[in-house]
Amino acid sequence: MSQITASLPLLGFAAWSGTGKTTLLEAMLPKLVERGVRVAVIKHAHHNFDIDKEGKDSYRLRKAGAGQMLISSRYRRAMVTETPEEEANLPQLIAQLDQTKLDLILVEGFKKLDFPKIELHREEVGKPWLHPEDNNIIAVAADITAETQLPQLNINDLDKITDYVVNFAKQGITAPLSCSDLDPSGMLSVEQGREKILSQIVAPSLAENVALKQALGQIVAEDILSPVNVPQHTNSAMDGYAIRGDDIERNSYHVVAQVMAGHHYDMPLEQGEAVRIMTGAPVPENADTVIMREQSQQDGDTVTFDLSMGAIRQGQNVRQAGEDLALGQAAVRAGTQITAPELGMIASLGLNTVSIRPKVKVAIFSTGDEVQHPGEDQKQNCIYDSNRYTLHAMLTKIGCEVIDLGIIEDNEASLEATLTAASEQADLILSSGGVSVGDADYIKTVLDKLGQINFWRINMRPGRPLAFGQIQTKPFFGLPGNPVAVMVVFLQFVEPAIRKLQGMTHWEATAFNAIAEEKLRSRLGRTEYSRGCYGIDANGRLTVKSTGQQGSGILRSMSEANCLIEIMPEQPGIEVGETVRVIPLVNRI
Repeated sequence: MSQITASLPLLGFAAWSGTGKTTLLEAMLPKLVERGVRVAVIKHAHHNFDIDKEGKDSYRLRKAGAGQMLISSRYRRAMVTETPEEEANLPQLIAQLDQTKLDLILVEGFKKLDFPKIELHREEVGKPWLHPEDNNIIAVAADITAETQLPQLNINDLDKITDYVVNFAKQGITAPLSCSDLDPSGMLSVEQGREKILSQIVAPSLAENVALKQALGQIVAEDILSPVNVPQHTNSAMDGYAIRGDDIERNSYHVVAQVMAGHHYDMPLEQGEAVRIMTGAPVPENADTVIMREQSQQDGDTVTFDLSMGAIRQGQNVRQAGEDLALGQAAVRAGTQITAPELGMIASLGLNTVSIRPKVKVAIFSTGDEVQHPGEDQKQNCIYDSNRYTLHAMLTKIGCEVIDLGIIEDNEASLEATLTAASEQADLILSSGGVSVGDADYIKTVLDKLGQINFWRINMRPGRPLAFGQIQTKPFFGLPGNPVAVMVVFLQFVEPAIRKLQGMTHWEATAFNAIAEEKLRSRLGRTEYSRGCYGIDANGRLTVKSTGQQGSGILRSMSEANCLIEIMPEQPGIEVGETVRVIPLVNRI
């Protein structure tokens, strides 16, 4: 794992939400300044934020498209950088500080990273201690005594806490900062993540019978075996004349009957005889060859054949009984999605009902105080919820029944109530927003209480953060908040899981190779998904190009795409003319 060392002491504060981290820092900073400590603070925000005021020139310029906005005055300067594709990690943020003018860096947030921290704890918050699980905690500030050998401070004694921080700064200890954001080690590959998920998905056993016309798009529950031969009788493949295959050298034949579809000639055909026959009509006993009507000339009861149009071959233009399906043969395999051809096949067997898997019920909800419903007047610093509508459409497209639980407030009680209700109603649960990365302090507590959830980082872009596990035995996915990342993660991880829940145990997305029409960037060792358009060039080759800007928040890039361009980890980038893997999006979004 890559390590970065700040050139001065780095100290964090670890605490559950509601303990008062920011309040303590706000009160302590003036005391540090009084003692001559030059300090910088880095704070991680859980959701979207805006330090700019609407209507100000800098705000207007940034909203107009400036990816970086630097504003400076006599007294201060500020850089506002848009990061729609990838959130900055702590080492990158530290690198932006002028460490030559500082004595100490204080960090609020980033509690999962390895650097020294003070744990803040208040008994009234009702949360467990953090230090038993975090070896980076070097002291505890609390309102009760902890069972630990670590230095203990009174959380209400601000002067003593300040003394401890000043002494820490004076020691000048700089420890390396480990950050998995900078190195793929410790992250799962796309394939590893998918395998882990599918290994925990149990294929269904329930089935229900429905009328044939109601089965379109559904998944066959068990093999449908043919109760008859298809075709039932050896029959003619076209309009013409049936003769014996051991009697094809004659100049003419005596026509003894005419056989229409739905009828038959019940006498064995003798040598020198022929029957006029229609397409689909059963051929008489001994007959095994049909000459098409266009090659025939009948005069009274005599028929001759024009050999200039082609020699007669024994067995031509005859469909054998059971040629399409033999008695007892599987007509449609379990796990098959029923489309028009399958409906026709089943109907041809004389069946008017089919056993299918019940629709998979999927509960969806969005999280975040900054997320609001479309149709409402937009509030400052808020965004409209697009993810829920995207997920609803994608789930409906693949035959799921969607249970929409709306937007959930950012608090423990709302999340617990929502997850409990979802686990009681649905077969699978999907959330988008903060739940996926466990940013909010209460999230892991709720998930651990109701089930078992793993927070993963997938070595891919977009869509690195992913939560997966069980909520009261029901599969749970916590998806990222960025709209494009939600769709990519859904296609790579959620859809395969749903397909298995539908009974499609060996389902795989269609993929093929295409020639790149433009240079495509990627990072070696990471799977990259670009939105693209494929087509056929003048030479008949399948080619592909991107849809332009690839930010995770740019929904237009997905709307204009007909495929994902998958750049594999071993590819350092794609040059013009090189082959790249393409995953079509037709019928998937």
